[in-house]
Amino acid sequence: MDLKTASALRRLRLVSAPEAVSFLLLLVCSVLKRTTDFNAVPVMGMVHGVLFVLYVVFWADAWNRTKWPVGTAALYFVLSVLPTGGFFAERKLKREAEDAVIASRARQESAVKTS
Repeated sequence: MDLKTASALRRLRLVSAPEAVSFLLLLVCSVLKRTTDFNAVPVMGMVHGVLFVLYVVFWADAWNRTKWPVGTAALYFVLSVLPTGGFFAERKLKREAEDAVIASRARQESAVKTS
């Protein structure tokens, strides 16, 4: 895995958990708006919107760089629209990045041994 691909996965991973938290907070604010006088929906809506747009941009970049199959790319997109999906996406992306590092090191070691 090259550096740009690893960076794309890292950016997607770093924005996925905050996006999930903002979605959950937006849901809580929506409930509070309807049950109390507390109205933080405009603020949380904007925060969540910005994080969601960042997630989608980083998702598209990661998909372009990693050449994921359509099913994998669709899974990461669907996880972005589920209230707790960002947490699952972050965990899967972390595992994928670790596997890529292990594979890269194995390729380097085999290249060094054959030289």
